Amino acid sequence: MRDYLLTLCVTAAVTYLLTGPVRKFAIAAGAMPEIRARDVHREPTPRLGGIAMFFGLCAGLLVADHLRNLNSVFELSNEPRALLSGAALIWLIGVLDDKFEIDALIKLGGQFIAAGVMVVQGLTILWLPIPGIGTVSLTQWQGTLLTVALVVITINAVNFVDGLDGLASGMVCIASAAFFLYAYRIWFGYGIEAAAPATLFAAILMGMCLGFLPHNMHPARIFMGDSGSMLIGLVMAASAISVTGQVDPDALKLFEGGTREATHAALPVFIPLLLPLTIIAIPVADLLLAIVRRTWNGKSPFAADRGHLHHRLLEIGHSHSRAVLIMYFWSALIAFGIVLYSVHSASMWIVFAIVVLSAVGLVLLLLPRFTPRAPRWAEAFVPPRYRRRRPQEPVPALSYEDDGNVMDDVMADAAPGEERIAVPAGINGATAIGARARFTDRRKAGTPR
Repeated sequence: MRDYLLTLCVTAAVTYLLTGPVRKFAIAAGAMPEIRARDVHREPTPRLGGIAMFFGLCAGLLVADHLRNLNSVFELSNEPRALLSGAALIWLIGVLDDKFEIDALIKLGGQFIAAGVMVVQGLTILWLPIPGIGTVSLTQWQGTLLTVALVVITINAVNFVDGLDGLASGMVCIASAAFFLYAYRIWFGYGIEAAAPATLFAAILMGMCLGFLPHNMHPARIFMGDSGSMLIGLVMAASAISVTGQVDPDALKLFEGGTREATHAALPVFIPLLLPLTIIAIPVADLLLAIVRRTWNGKSPFAADRGHLHHRLLEIGHSHSRAVLIMYFWSALIAFGIVLYSVHSASMWIVFAIVVLSAVGLVLLLLPRFTPRAPRWAEAFVPPRYRRRRPQEPVPALSYEDDGNVMDDVMADAAPGEERIAVPAGINGATAIGARARFTDRRKAGTPR
């Protein structure tokens, strides 16, 4: 565990220290696209944060190769080299997209090629544990197709959820932490060396996300871009493939005894079989809903829109930070809940706790729909949005003189007999009159609506 923590810290430190220079490089290189209609941020923000994350990945693998307890991963397995080869390819494609906006089909083809590179070097699914049947060996073509599908789905799911500051990196960090606990238990608890690469990949992935998060939290100073989102998606898929498709469930000795006892004892294997999908359940759900929504509206599945889950949270009334925290909560509940149940599948307290926390999550999710009003005696202790509305007091008439104030000039030009009401200035001199849509229209002036 000490070596894994050291690898994690080195990866996080390298990623954190390189993100600042990468930001300056992105600004100098012009990797600051104009704000699009679907974007949430209001100022152009540099991308290419994936450059720092990739070098953090390289630093983590280099450190692990020189540690005595982790060096055997590189000597007994070719999976770290396969991961680095696929990650380098998908990272280059992401960097080109962040700078030149390449076509979506070209990116999809690059994802297939990166997955194929990892398969050729041995990072592939060899067998699957199936309930009621046991371990089923896959043919070469079956393993290749399943591996490529899992890599492509994971990459695009993470890429789709990267829409708010700190959302993708935080969710992937939570998922990789849960996966690390599961893989480390198999490697250390059962003594299965085949789970060591997956444990190492999960630790490095946590370091990449933790090192980038301080620069990416709201308000973000830099975005990871496709070079970062596709990279962490590929690393997550590689760790899932390594532990799910290459660790022989028979080595856990769970299929002994009668049929009922063997089935119950095998739950820790059958449930984590879905763990690679459950840890990205929210991004995958967002991906599937986006495909159905765009196809139903007669658009391309690759056409961007504002219908993602995080956009809907903002439309409900959640703030940017609270929407991100809600997504964190559901990711942690699903990922850690599955891992905990795989360890203690006989305990009903775990199921009860998951149900209770799910109810709490639903209440937090729908809270803006039901804004409570505090009693009069408690209004001094609650935020203004929970206080009761009071009747507007008449504003005394103001004299408007030509002192160069733009607001005074506008109000002086009001129609005769029209009541003039002073509007107090807000933060930085801004004013708010009535309700304002959360998403402003960012179309350029003169363009057709």
